[in-house]
Amino acid sequence: MSEAETKPLFLGVDGGGSKTLAVIVDEAGCERGRGVAGSSNHEVVGMERAVDAIHEAVRKATAIACADLPLTTAWIGLAGIDHPRDIELLAPAVSSFAATVRMTNDAELALSALPHQVGVAVISGTGSIALGRDAQGALARAGGWGHVLGDEGSGFGIGREALQCAVRAADGRGRPTALLDTILRHWRLSAPDALLEQVYPTFDKTAIAALAPLVLALARAGDPVSCRIEARAAYELALAVIAVARRLGFVAGSLPVAFGGGVLIHEERLQALITRRIARTWSVDPVVVKEPASSAAHALIDWSPGS
Repeated sequence: MSEAETKPLFLGVDGGGSKTLAVIVDEAGCERGRGVAGSSNHEVVGMERAVDAIHEAVRKATAIACADLPLTTAWIGLAGIDHPRDIELLAPAVSSFAATVRMTNDAELALSALPHQVGVAVISGTGSIALGRDAQGALARAGGWGHVLGDEGSGFGIGREALQCAVRAADGRGRPTALLDTILRHWRLSAPDALLEQVYPTFDKTAIAALAPLVLALARAGDPVSCRIEARAAYELALAVIAVARRLGFVAGSLPVAFGGGVLIHEERLQALITRRIARTWSVDPVVVKEPASSAAHALIDWSPGS
């Protein structure tokens, strides 16, 4: 038996709509292995494919770590885990990963970067959500309603609003904006009419969310319409944080906040706009969580069930 197998090892899994990342660390916090697979959102790809992706990512990580299952502790955070019945369905498929397995929504992984996992995490990726935890372990959330009912401030939300502004500009119903030409070039379309065929037949949320970096780049360059979209996204994400903090009873003072998600972690201007609005009520110095799977694995070193 190898040295890696005899020591405690901790597994974090971040399963989202686009990919699944598994990270293994040892008791000193050193990374021993990682593995990447496809989407493990069972609401998007189905239960079988989701489970296959989780196992593939974990299998790759354990191979690099030269470790056998079960490990010491695992934290599995998955998109689409919104109800106890979701955990009941998926728990048997991951129970072999560790002696103790913790399963939550993927958004909760970002809380692992905060001291004692207390505070509020706000996520902006393809979708958006804010999730908080108080010192007594109570959880509250705002957002996470999906692309029809919500997703304000998300990559999809920003991309959708950019498309709406672009076609309004094309019609003459809205202000001229660089968004129109930028989106047409990005999708290699020759005319605004081609947007109908691009958007509707397949309705690819990921492709629309991928427009967000273009929009935020135009905001940095001073395009007025893009600046307004950026400001609305920041307002909505800050509003979600504030709503969660108030529901959990965080009083004026210092509020631990974590930023996560592929859109938010790469956009410092967006982070600053959100922070500025939250700072009207609380003192805040947000932590940016670039890899929730790694953060979760490290948090498990000092975690115990019931904490």
